[in-house]
Amino acid sequence: MASDLPGMSGVDGTAFEAFSMRELTSATFDEGLLAAGNGLAVVFFWGVDCFNCEVAKKTMVAQREAIEALDLCWFHANVYADMALGKRFALHGVPTLFFFHHGKKLGRATGWQGLPQFRLAVAAAREKIAAAGGKTGPQEGS
Repeated sequence: MASDLPGMSGVDGTAFEAFSMRELTSATFDEGLLAAGNGLAVVFFWGVDCFNCEVAKKTMVAQREAIEALDLCWFHANVYADMALGKRFALHGVPTLFFFHHGKKLGRATGWQGLPQFRLAVAAAREKIAAAGGKTGPQEGS
């Protein structure tokens, strides 16, 4: 693979590097999201040997400039290795992307449906932030 993740042979980490995605686990999730500050955080939930995850990562890298223009704070979580996160967010498949602001879950995009749909999901999350006057915060169950 172009850039195997350390300790995970065959997992292409190019997208994680390209978007400076920080890894999250059950133990680091809530605290890790704080690194987004006032930015819109996106968590890319994925799994090892997930064909659709690999397609999503490659497509995202191919559209890097357009995605970077969205000004997002990226994170990733391997829910095949950390099933507790998959249960916490009731995931039925990957890839799934969740949007957060100050720890508050704003929405999700299941699967990679392409850049136009991703832009719409980002816009919807930002509309929720604006509607709350920028004052979002942690919510129970997130």
